[in-house]
Amino acid sequence: MTVKLTVENVVQAKQEVEKLEAQGYLRDNIYIFAHYEEREDDINEALGTEEAGISEQGFLTSLKNLVNSRGDELRNELTSVGLSKLEAAQFEKELDTGKLVIVANK
Repeated sequence: MTVKLTVENVVQAKQEVEKLEAQGYLRDNIYIFAHYEEREDDINEALGTEEAGISEQGFLTSLKNLVNSRGDELRNELTSVGLSKLEAAQFEKELDTGKLVIVANK
């Protein structure tokens, strides 16, 4: 089962991650996305959650993301963790407004 939600800030993200853990989700299967890569890295490191990397995206997509725009990269990462292309596009728009997107898989 995949859970997808948006939050306004890191405090809310931490609360949602804790709720997801209480429901049986492992932090290894919880991904937090932010529009700015540095912010995303900092949040995932602080909360002990995962980033969509080569194991989720595959080598070729990860390689393509090196030259893609951040929006293309985010949509690729979102689809690699279980969202449809339409959902990825919708959530990428949420990221553009400064929100965080959390995706958790069981």
